[in-house]
Amino acid sequence: MSRICEITGKKVITGNNVSHSHSKTRRKFYPNLQTKKFYIPEENKWITLKVSAAGLRNINKKGISACLKEAREKGYLKG
Repeated sequence: MSRICEITGKKVITGNNVSHSHSKTRRKFYPNLQTKKFYIPEENKWITLKVSAAGLRNINKKGISACLKEAREKGYLKG
């Protein structure tokens, strides 16, 4: 499974490791992903999502239903 947040769409980005001598080698920055189960009262079921820490904050602020609707519109979540 890919390392993409299903709520915010955050994914792996690349950058450089910069040493003391300022030589650069490529590296990856990974999103802070967590696997969490959420209860959706409208559908009366549980779903499991891979969400970033920022995605969890959005869910706490807006609610799971609003976040799922928004993620489906933006194409981050299938179904």
